[in-house]
Amino acid sequence: MIIVPGFFILRQMEIQENIINKVAQSGLVTLDPAEFYQQGERVVYDIKDNLFHGLILKEKDFRDFVKTHDWSQYQDKFVAITCTADAIVPAWAYMLLANRMAPYAREVVFGNAEVLETVLFVKATANLDVEKYRDQRLVIKGCGDVPVPVAAYVELAKKLTPVAKSLMFGEPCSTVPIYKRKD
Repeated sequence: MIIVPGFFILRQMEIQENIINKVAQSGLVTLDPAEFYQQGERVVYDIKDNLFHGLILKEKDFRDFVKTHDWSQYQDKFVAITCTADAIVPAWAYMLLANRMAPYAREVVFGNAEVLETVLFVKATANLDVEKYRDQRLVIKGCGDVPVPVAAYVELAKKLTPVAKSLMFGEPCSTVPIYKRKD
């Protein structure tokens, strides 16, 4: 074996010049669902704390609580109202809580934290201008710093399938095909 000084460096430079970023040239458009994440504090209000012995909602006591509670603590927060106790809670109780929280909170939903995130993502994608994705090869980004509910991916697939040339899930370098229009 003959070693020629500088040959390896020259050969390495030749190889680096020939590296082509095929992902950048693929024409794929990436849509990150995390862009629809609404910043703000999330709060879960559990009505179980208002139940007598954790079982019964006493109307008079509950109405007294509602009148005296400081609802301003929910100012600009996203609130999910739920009951984690195995109790029957009348619908009007949840309605009363929503009525009092709504003037302060940015959003009030019935359900747990996952339902709250789902509602926020679905509402945020409601005004998505799908026309800018017409005839595009789309990749819906699959991972990131913000947890995205599955419902958000379903909503995006419903909205984008009618306009996209193709729809994929994942990252541009590793996608899972979802839809491809037959031309």
